[in-house]
Amino acid sequence: MKIRSVRTLLTLALLICSFRPGAAGLQDGNRTFQQTVDRLREAGLSSEGAFDLLRRIASVGPRLTGSPGAAAAVELSLRLMAELGFVNVHAEPVEVGHWVRGEVAEAEVTASGTRAAVPLAVCALGGSVGTPDRGLTAPVVEVLALDELGRLGPNLKGKIVFFNRPMDRRLAEPFSAYGGAADQRVNGASAAARYGAVGVLVRSLTLREDRNPHTGLMQYDSGVPRIPAAAVSTLDAEVLSALLKKERDLSVSLRMNCRDMGRVTSANVIGELTGTDLPDEVILVGGHLDSWDLGVGAHDDAAGCAASLEALRLIKAVGLRPRRTIRVVLFMDEEFGGTGGRAYVRAPQRKSERHLVAAESDRGGFVPVGLAVGGRDSKVLEKITAYGSLFKPLGVSFIVPGGGGVDVAPLVEQGAEPAAVMINSQAYFDVHHSALDVVSSVHPRELELQAVILAALVYILAQEGI
Repeated sequence: MKIRSVRTLLTLALLICSFRPGAAGLQDGNRTFQQTVDRLREAGLSSEGAFDLLRRIASVGPRLTGSPGAAAAVELSLRLMAELGFVNVHAEPVEVGHWVRGEVAEAEVTASGTRAAVPLAVCALGGSVGTPDRGLTAPVVEVLALDELGRLGPNLKGKIVFFNRPMDRRLAEPFSAYGGAADQRVNGASAAARYGAVGVLVRSLTLREDRNPHTGLMQYDSGVPRIPAAAVSTLDAEVLSALLKKERDLSVSLRMNCRDMGRVTSANVIGELTGTDLPDEVILVGGHLDSWDLGVGAHDDAAGCAASLEALRLIKAVGLRPRRTIRVVLFMDEEFGGTGGRAYVRAPQRKSERHLVAAESDRGGFVPVGLAVGGRDSKVLEKITAYGSLFKPLGVSFIVPGGGGVDVAPLVEQGAEPAAVMINSQAYFDVHHSALDVVSSVHPRELELQAVILAALVYILAQEGI
């Protein structure tokens, strides 16, 4: 074969490869979306829109379900969405619990013959019953795991059980460390009550040693006595543990006036940018509007709500018109049972809709480092991975399977693909569910980057589908 013929064949082969529909579409898509991402980045980083929205959400104070703060947040969110120019803005009813922390949360190691009383920084766990008005005083037994209770058995009767298993510092992923220690907070009271315990203290779920107790949801099992449950700060957990090693007969006094007020009606808040071509196909993004009540829930989850609102604001501000509907949902009741996510799926409006992707931002307002999208073998993961070069300059160093959250789990169960912006979570549990979760703990630029990434992600998905 002649050299010229070989060269001709090679040239033809290269031309054929370069005109593969998939390759050409991806290259053109990257060029088109590069301009879009640049515009979103420039519009976002030129201001602090997400942080401004965060401050407005947090301005109503704590937003515990059923509280006046939660009701004010619903009304504020409706106004915010209307101001931002979203359409179909409305609230959808959600039944939620109304638990009140009360004004009293006190504990101390009672004085002994040679030692003064030692105060302990505590807070009621969410859903706990209160103590008798005068409080309760009982001997303390320290355990590190729920399965130790069975071994101690009758020795727990009339005692306060002190769960002192820390989050595992050896784990690089703080959410994994949190998950490995949360069972004592959620299930410890009923587990101890089965053996006659009269109360529980639970080491706060944080890697920091300080005097800030961290609250969170606890649950009672049916048919088991409901006993008071309090979180104790990590520093005071260390003090209590050290004293127990020195004094066998050590008692703690605990007094709390928290109480359950029954069920009330609240709402999810919804707004959207309606799709031009496929309006019944929905790309959902959101966070949860409710928060715990020791701080103002700035990271958990006003940040997720603000980033979601800012993502749609940016898309609208740069003049983009999505083919599919991009919807923001600020869910109520993620912290106290997840009723908001379930109510959203059951609402009659969902019958005519198909949710392709459900992205929840509920990992704080810290600096973004990656994306989690879809299942391991999903086409949406493959699609977004192909566009990875668009996200890399924004700090996205990896794209992995995963995403979602409590509120969007019912949508994922019905076939929607999950998604989330992954953040550097090393400091998240320093503030999580504590009085430290305040607006000043959020960095405006880090939160804005999260919003820009979210805007780019949902817009590409609205154009491309899954």
